[in-house]
Amino acid sequence: MGGYSLIENAPLGQRNTLRVNARARLLAEIRESAKLPEILDFPAVRQGKLLVLGEGSNMLFTGDFDGTVLAMATRGVHVEEDGDIARIAVAAGERWDDFVRWTLGQGFAGLENLILIPGTVGAAPIQNIGAYGTEVAEFIESVEAWDTKERRVAVLDRQACAFAYRDSVFKHEPGRYIVTAVKFALPRSRELRLDYAGIREELARMGIERPAPFHVAEAVVHLRTRKLPDPAVIGNAGSFFKNPIVDASVGEALKAAHPELVSWVGSDGRWKLSAAWLIEQAGFKGDRDGDAGISNRHALVLVNHGQATGPQLWGFAQRVIEGVRGKFGVTLEPEPVVV
Repeated sequence: MGGYSLIENAPLGQRNTLRVNARARLLAEIRESAKLPEILDFPAVRQGKLLVLGEGSNMLFTGDFDGTVLAMATRGVHVEEDGDIARIAVAAGERWDDFVRWTLGQGFAGLENLILIPGTVGAAPIQNIGAYGTEVAEFIESVEAWDTKERRVAVLDRQACAFAYRDSVFKHEPGRYIVTAVKFALPRSRELRLDYAGIREELARMGIERPAPFHVAEAVVHLRTRKLPDPAVIGNAGSFFKNPIVDASVGEALKAAHPELVSWVGSDGRWKLSAAWLIEQAGFKGDRDGDAGISNRHALVLVNHGQATGPQLWGFAQRVIEGVRGKFGVTLEPEPVVV
């Protein structure tokens, strides 16, 4: 069929990076976003549940999905240069890491700290992906989406996207918007962000005294590959737990009880705590139960050592949440979507 394909009782094991062997009642792979209204109008789709899937790098299936999975496979990058700023419209199905590397090759700055994050471009604004002191929201000018409520194409500017830490309007109104393209505004040059999680030290190790964006990207690749397990080698969805944000009084009390607590004070005075530190102190780093466990390389990463099922992985994540709550009185929240 032109622009899309449909598969019944579709296996999803190769479509999620935790490698959970779930199935979908119907899988619709979209190659042309203009076909979305037509697909959404099919009775089988209209009457059931709907789940939009990119690379499945931010998702845990706890069972089969009794509905339609929409896999965005659209492609295309369109550039308009305007002085020092390039406005780049990117189809939702493009791979995020490929796009970041393309921007660096074109001489654009801004996304270098976000290299090597798995997933698609369309997924990036949904949870406002971030790493090494940078959030994607800074560089998004607008998001184009199909509004299932109003049945029309909507263009949401940065303000309408309501970006916050790992958050956006797309999370607040789940199921309403299906992202079809993202428009970025990227400068040719900007001040590099080097004061996070060992970037300066890595650049020094590389012998780089005057770094360019591609040097920063290379440093981040080194740091990420040392710290985070590769989903191609062991099933994982990257950071599984968000860094909890607590009131200053809670942060101060925890710091008094645990002077080595890793934390950052935000501009609003609230404290962001290191979930990795909390998990490690609660004794879960490298722990496993059957094939479900926490990586021995990074305490934020839930891993599938082989044949763990969705319920086993979710059960282990619950154990971690309970353990941290019991030790510190802080409740961790999962970063991926739990289906």
